[in-house]
Order: sequence, then C-alpha cells, then structure tokens
Amino acid sequence: MFGMNMNFIECPEARDLVANGAQLVDVRSPQEFGMGAIPGSKNVPLQAMHTADQHLDKSKPVIVYCASGMRSEQAKGVLHQLGFDAVHNLGSVNKYLSC
Repeated sequence: MFGMNMNFIECPEARDLVANGAQLVDVRSPQEFGMGAIPGSKNVPLQAMHTADQHLDKSKPVIVYCASGMRSEQAKGVLHQLGFDAVHNLGSVNKYLSC
C-alpha cells in the first residue's frame, strides 16, 4: 500500500511481550498457517479480522504477523478500529523464528 507507514516491533521486545501474556496472531491464510507458524499463535486471517474480538482478549497486547508485514499492518488497523489498544506489527513470521 502506498503511503503506509509501518512501524515494526523488534523480535526481542515481541518475545518479552509473549512471555508476559501477549497474543500472537498469524493473519495469513489457513493454508499458509498450516505450512508453518510461530508456536502458540492463533490464525485469524486478514479476511476474517473483523471477527477478531470474538477470538482475542482486548485486555492483552496483540502481536500480528504475516509473510512480509503488509497484511499484518492492515490487520493492525482493523484491530485498532475494533477497540484493541496495544497492537504491534511483527512483520514477517521468519523474523520471530530466526531471533
């Protein structure tokens, strides 16, 4: 998306948040999720993100990720619209798996 200002959370901070109860959300398709995801993450595809408040706890931080960071940035915006305050974009799934 042109003009999108993406701010990514760094992996060490993401790992700390997860250790303290943050929710990891994979916004890729179920097929992509099935090919490999971060252990403990939930799959809420971008197309279904409007239902995220049925699957996630608004009182806990949320860390979203996808293949490159584009879909997760879009998901971050949807979550903010749904009333989630602490939402972070990790970017690529590989970023977390490789740190």
